[in-house]
Amino acid sequence: MRSTFMGLETNKRGLFTQQSALYTTGHNISNANTLGYSRQRVNMQATAGYPGVGLNAGTMPGFLGTGVEAGSIQRIRDSFVDQQFRQESNKLGYWESRSQAISQMEDVLAEPSTYGLQKSLSEFWSSLQTLATNPENGGARAVVVQRGEAVADSFNYMHKSLTEIQTNLGKEIGVSATAINSILQQIGDLNRQISEVEPNGYMPNDLYDARDMLLDELSTYVPIETSYEKSGGRALAIAEGTVTVKIKTNGDPITVVSGKSYSEISVNGADADGNPTGPMTGFTFTGGPADGDSLTVDNMQVAGKLRSLIDSYGYDDGSVNGKGLYPDMIAELNKMAAVFIDEFNQIHAAGEPLPVPEGETPRVKEDDFFEGTDAATIKVNANIIDDPGKINASNAENEAGNGKNAQALSEAQFKSLSGLGGSTIQTYYSGVIGKLGVEGQQAEKLVFNTVTLLGAVSNRRDSISSVSLDEEMTDMIRFQQAYNASARMITVVDETLDKIINGMGTVGR
Repeated sequence: MRSTFMGLETNKRGLFTQQSALYTTGHNISNANTLGYSRQRVNMQATAGYPGVGLNAGTMPGFLGTGVEAGSIQRIRDSFVDQQFRQESNKLGYWESRSQAISQMEDVLAEPSTYGLQKSLSEFWSSLQTLATNPENGGARAVVVQRGEAVADSFNYMHKSLTEIQTNLGKEIGVSATAINSILQQIGDLNRQISEVEPNGYMPNDLYDARDMLLDELSTYVPIETSYEKSGGRALAIAEGTVTVKIKTNGDPITVVSGKSYSEISVNGADADGNPTGPMTGFTFTGGPADGDSLTVDNMQVAGKLRSLIDSYGYDDGSVNGKGLYPDMIAELNKMAAVFIDEFNQIHAAGEPLPVPEGETPRVKEDDFFEGTDAATIKVNANIIDDPGKINASNAENEAGNGKNAQALSEAQFKSLSGLGGSTIQTYYSGVIGKLGVEGQQAEKLVFNTVTLLGAVSNRRDSISSVSLDEEMTDMIRFQQAYNASARMITVVDETLDKIINGMGTVGR
């Protein structure tokens, strides 16, 4: 036979469940502006009916419901959209870093510009043409020296600036490795906390959110894939469990987090702070599931901020300085400077200096106008700086008015140089700048496209997981009315019981 107080229990459950739903709604509203928060809902389920099933269960007409209970409190999340978000975030991390590196290079080269190498070379050739028409003019010779120093300074400045930026990129690789290690440690710690909570039958939703934010951040550095392991015990079927994180490679992925165990990544060939000291070769993992594994540049997937930094800083391809955005540009500048020095000095050596007045000590001929071997070391011969008369403007000895060799020097600007693939020094440099411009334009375009795709995925994820205040206010009213109705039902049952308890047995009195 059913209990007399069954209605009280049924509606008490209704009160408690609607109350839980109201509290959860309040939690959602409070975190409406919390970064990474996923809205939560109470999964309500009907409690077992009366009478129960079994051999000794009582029999009665119908099957009475006994109310509702909060089966679990679950966050609203779509793992497929999360995966899409991390894939696009990984691409954006690569192209944003790439675009920034190219932008810094463009700032250094500054072409076209009134202060760039092109302008310095043009003014240098022009000064040589002036000298060719006025070979005896000391002012014209001094201008040639000054313009030559400007060309050398331009090469020196670009080489030094690019090298400094490359060094900073190397430091950023070290900083990124440190950031990755911090993220892996935090994910391992959250796995430990989650594995301690879930077996008790609870859903640590806020810990899930914190872990997903770390996974989102990690995906900007390296391409990752995730899988989940159940915690066991009394863990709910919808509990997520601990996450296993793997870094994707062109071969087998490398597991870096498994349960509470995590690995640390260190830069191969780095200083005490983790900054590379030469072309990148890869990384080594210590501790955790990936202990002793190595991640080489060759087997890294071309994605993520870390790979972009490596591509810009330079990686080991067997050459002396490695291959990459900055090593390639520095090598181009060095090649241009070396070919320019050799060609100009060769023409200069064929000429003769300005003759001295009769009776004075003859000038010692200087074959080399420029000294040095590359963009870092090029400079004007100190002896010519001290005595511009040593510029070999003449093509014959003791002919002060002869400027034919200066003319030949000025015409070197039009000479096809075999060391530059048959291009002139300036057309070759224009080609280098043009190629850089195309790469920069491509990087900007891909940043724009990736931001657009990431924004679309982010909006889709927000439509699923973010808090809508309008929706929460509607739920608040809905749960409040259900709570009030359950309370009213308890009042009705109480009035019924009052009649039974206080009214029965008083007949005839």
